[in-house]
Amino acid sequence: MERLNLTAVQNYIEQNIGRFHEKRLEKIQSLDLKQLLKRKNPYLFRVKHLLVAEDIVRSFTDAFISSHEETIFGDWLEGLALFVCQQVYQGRKSGIEGIDLEFEKEGIRYVVSIKSGPNWGNSSQIKRMRENFRNAKRILHTGGQTVPVVAVNGCCYGKTAKEFYGDYYKLCGQKFWEFISGDSALYIDLIEPLGHRAREHNERFQEAYAHLINRMTRQFSSEFCREDGSIDWPRLVEFNSGSSPQPTPQ
Repeated sequence: MERLNLTAVQNYIEQNIGRFHEKRLEKIQSLDLKQLLKRKNPYLFRVKHLLVAEDIVRSFTDAFISSHEETIFGDWLEGLALFVCQQVYQGRKSGIEGIDLEFEKEGIRYVVSIKSGPNWGNSSQIKRMRENFRNAKRILHTGGQTVPVVAVNGCCYGKTAKEFYGDYYKLCGQKFWEFISGDSALYIDLIEPLGHRAREHNERFQEAYAHLINRMTRQFSSEFCREDGSIDWPRLVEFNSGSSPQPTPQ
């Protein structure tokens, strides 16, 4: 075990956080209104009694962006966790399917699946994670691993009342970062460098977001509003959910 170099962690964050912002910006610059409308539930937005084209476009867009940001930031945090663990325990990216991190600590080989927060999956996804853990243990034991192998679901933020689930552990927030670093304060120390140039990045994002909303609102008004300016909900629902013409049998 090596002592965590907090300065190196801060430098890593400051040097790499820009990639998260770039991916976030790239996504909204490439958003297409019709592809977006196909992804979201028009019935939900009708129930919310949205009457203004811009409000509908914003609602669809914001729901998509929120989901996308959670995914790309989760991937970014996984990279940060790997960097931290590599410093302290020589952790490495696993080559086993479904396993994000492998490292040895106090005579135990840990296989870790990293998620953003504690409420990340449904029962089928959790079942798949358990299968991945079993497969990882089998591969490691077949390959001659002699030390015990322990599976961990690591969550970068949040808390959990229960940590042991019979065949794996679930560690969240402070406990996860301390587990891979040996530093109980790391989860707090990460927050400051994450704000590196955040204002500058977000000003660029907000400008691109405004352009996107203006462009898609104009298109939405043209294609899904009636002459009197009201929303043509039947047309919107038909576009989202209507049956495509079936091919004619040859």
